Amino acid sequence: MTCWVSRLLPRNVRSLGTSPKNQRVVDCHQHHEDYGYFLPMQTRWQDNDQYGHVNNAVYYSYFDTIINHYLIRYCGLKTSLLTSPMVGFMVTNQCTFHKPISFPQVPVAALAVEKMGHSSVHYRLALFPPKATKELPSVNHWDLSDGFFFGHPKLAHFESLACATGSSVHVFVNPATSKPMGLPEDFRKGLLRLMSAASV
Repeated sequence: MTCWVSRLLPRNVRSLGTSPKNQRVVDCHQHHEDYGYFLPMQTRWQDNDQYGHVNNAVYYSYFDTIINHYLIRYCGLKTSLLTSPMVGFMVTNQCTFHKPISFPQVPVAALAVEKMGHSSVHYRLALFPPKATKELPSVNHWDLSDGFFFGHPKLAHFESLACATGSSVHVFVNPATSKPMGLPEDFRKGLLRLMSAASV
């Protein structure tokens, strides 16, 4: 982060983003075994910018996709404001870029849960590029609808070092009051499945 940008930020945000300790924590989570859940991401032509690689801002949409995909598929999150007893507000995002990717590559996004509070969830995230082969990784419908977990043979198609790593924090609130609410037990159970990977 350049110094003039840093000076514009509040002190607590500045220290969080530039702390060498935080940087080391993010950088060391570049391997498959640091994550529990994986979801292939088909890049799109519109994802590329004028430099011929996926624009930095698009990585956040990949991270948002794997988080919400897992919450809907494995934790029972309801996404309609009319029927959902709670909604998740994303209160912070962070991404560190290690290596560019571009359309039409099919990277795999990775997710782990760092910790859970009463109403908050801290996620660890990464994106792994496909291995450089003549053929793109074979991705079927079930990979996209269910994803897969650490140890699946499909991971062999992707590089062992992440091209991007990041973190996000959700706070879940009552949709009627927008006040934080406790996470239901079934919801916690689904998230706990990804906490063992985050403890590495």
